[in-house]
Amino acid sequence: MLYSKSMRLAKVYRFEEIRERENEFVRDCQKGNEAAWNELVRRHERHIYSRCRRFTRRECEAQDLTQEVLLRVYCTLGSFRADELSFVAWLNLVTKNLLIDHYRRTRRDQANVPLDAAMLASMKSAAVTEHPGGAYERTETREILQSALDKLPDELRETIALFDIHELSYGEIAMRMGIPMGTVKSRLHRGRGMLAHLLRRYRMAA
Repeated sequence: MLYSKSMRLAKVYRFEEIRERENEFVRDCQKGNEAAWNELVRRHERHIYSRCRRFTRRECEAQDLTQEVLLRVYCTLGSFRADELSFVAWLNLVTKNLLIDHYRRTRRDQANVPLDAAMLASMKSAAVTEHPGGAYERTETREILQSALDKLPDELRETIALFDIHELSYGEIAMRMGIPMGTVKSRLHRGRGMLAHLLRRYRMAA
């Protein structure tokens, strides 16, 4: 009984020691210490990735979300209060909130993909014999779409162009870009979602 009690106390002391050590890293990081930030990343990146991987079931998407979590943690580290939560608990909360945001954003963007795919198709067709008003609308649509595409990361923009405009298959794109086919599908999914979001913003601003 005495041995069991001492073991429990040892665990408590050990936890408090780890907690205080991580609080030191956080304080140093808030002061701009790059080494402290690197240590926090080293300690927690794998755990964050595991949570994102279980959530998305896609390796590439989980890697992207892990970097998003780390970016959000870095940008909001000033809001961490050691007297309210342990750093691990706060980190889990930040991760959970970002995954919820991602889920809502994905559902919202997926609902707009068919419409935006139709806009993509308009880039492939040439206005040869049509009413001047129709030609103007088509040109305006292409310009809006091109402007939205230009705002995407290079790898997402290239994937969308190869698949939706040049009509290459997943396998052909994978060979051309030197990436796995699953990454092609993931980039296409993310790129279309971001494109849908940008196009909605253009429509609301019009």
